[in-house]
This record gives sequence, structure tokens and C-alpha cells, in this order.
Amino acid sequence: MADPIQLTVLFQQPPHGNSAGREGLDLLLLNASYDVVSAAVFVGDGIYQLLQQQQPQRLDSKNHVVTFKALPMYDVETIVVCQQSLQERSISAEQLLLPVREQTPQQIAALLSQSKEVLTF
Repeated sequence: MADPIQLTVLFQQPPHGNSAGREGLDLLLLNASYDVVSAAVFVGDGIYQLLQQQQPQRLDSKNHVVTFKALPMYDVETIVVCQQSLQERSISAEQLLLPVREQTPQQIAALLSQSKEVLTF
């Protein structure tokens, strides 16, 4: 049986224009580096955090998005995106930076309810 998820970081905002995505990613990596069993969940516009071929330099923004590729190296094995959010934005999982598990909103709600702590960015 897998260890229970202690921390889930829920990404709801697009990656550029504010620091929420970067802050959520930093928190996730920090906790994972201390062996806190962590998960990353992307819903709504948060799925844009994982979209390939972004050009943040056009907005004078730093490209933190590529750092999401490091999640598996930090043993963050639960990386989930909302199927409905992908469909609503005409995005396929193949367009994302790393392999993800697509789940329904109901499955995501169940995952969040099983997490000891959920932080939203």
C-alpha cells in the first residue's frame, strides 16, 4: 500500500502574470525534498502551468514552468490533471511537459479529501 498523501498542491491559476504557480511549485519541491509524500493537481486554468512551448519572456517573466519536469526526480509520483479542464481548453495530455494522470472532477475531489493538507495556488 502506498503512503498516504500528506500534502497536495492544487494549481488553479495560469502560470504567468502572478507568482502563484512559482510559489506552489517551490513549496511542492521543498516538501518533497524532505520526504513529505506530495501530490500536484492541476485544474481550470492551472493546467496551463504544464503546457509545453510557453514564451514567458514576451511578458518579461521568468520561465518557472520547465521546473515542473523535476517533480518525478523529487519522487512526486502523483501528478493529476482534470480531464474536464483539458477538454474545455482543447488541450491533450500529449501537449503537457510531463506524463500526468487524467482524472474526473469527482476523482480529484476524492484525492483532495484523502490528503492531510491541501494548499491552493
